[in-house]
Amino acid sequence: MLDTLHTGVAIYDAVSGAVLDANARLEEILGYTSNQLRERSVTEYTANTYPHTESEFHDRLSAAVDGSPQQFMWRAKRADGELIWIQVFVSRRRPTADRCVRAEVRDITRHYDTHHRAELFWRILRHNLRNEAAIIIGCAEQAMNGPESEPPEEVISTIRSRGKKLGNIATSVKQIEHAVTDSQTSVVRVSAASAVQDVANRMGAEHPDADIRVTERKQMWIDVNDALEYALAHAVENAIVHSDDEAPVVEITVGPSPNTGRTEIRVEDANSPIPPEEIAALFSPTVTTSTSHGSGIGLFVMKWCVESLGGEVSFESRDSGGNAVCLLLPPKRLPDSAATD
Repeated sequence: MLDTLHTGVAIYDAVSGAVLDANARLEEILGYTSNQLRERSVTEYTANTYPHTESEFHDRLSAAVDGSPQQFMWRAKRADGELIWIQVFVSRRRPTADRCVRAEVRDITRHYDTHHRAELFWRILRHNLRNEAAIIIGCAEQAMNGPESEPPEEVISTIRSRGKKLGNIATSVKQIEHAVTDSQTSVVRVSAASAVQDVANRMGAEHPDADIRVTERKQMWIDVNDALEYALAHAVENAIVHSDDEAPVVEITVGPSPNTGRTEIRVEDANSPIPPEEIAALFSPTVTTSTSHGSGIGLFVMKWCVESLGGEVSFESRDSGGNAVCLLLPPKRLPDSAATD
């Protein structure tokens, strides 16, 4: 009966949190067989860098078995390491004493991306573009109404820099749109270190005073398209332009994540900490208070581009000072062509 449904369905033991049975659609969504799901805890198919915990999931099961149906979104991790958004509806299986609940699961990744991308674009229109345009207009009026025949160099410089910033915003929006709409096309399997080195070389040419170092801890393979280049370029450029050093150092390490085994591309700098409100705004796109507006959308580009590849971005403050931006991507097998070389 369960295998005739288009929705993923699992029967959970509300006490232990174990999967007792699952249909074929849930196997497709999570990438595990029913037998494998029975042997795994919720933690093993949950994205560990999101604020979702096994105890929270168990609380949902307990509430449902006690007669209070639960509906919630969850950041799931597939067997291949890809991250997806799922919507879960949990209800009591039947009014018996077996303490079992029925969970209906839908993959809503595409819908989630579309919805939150629209929220981000509206945010950009409401704040970033309007703010930059207001500054340019103010400077133009100051130049027109000033007593001098020629506007001060400071006014001209502001208009020029703000105009450039508007152009950068437009480019970033195009990158996000391109990454999300083309997430399943033009994907190629490459060595992670090789892809990183290509971006490092290009950024080094654009910023010749910067010292960009790439270290490969272990060879990893990933499926990528232009989205990785967009995300990594923003991470490296942010590390360079926000440095107070004449010759900023950016260290990039590539290898398996210590916690998940996913491919980790870690970009480290020695700069001042990224403002907490900038990071908070990434994960709360509906919050549009004055304190949550970022000065740009580079962090959003990183997040959206990496998530379009089934990965995620995390931000850390280094104990020695500075920031660490981690791009986490699903690890892939060595391609046949490389294995036979």
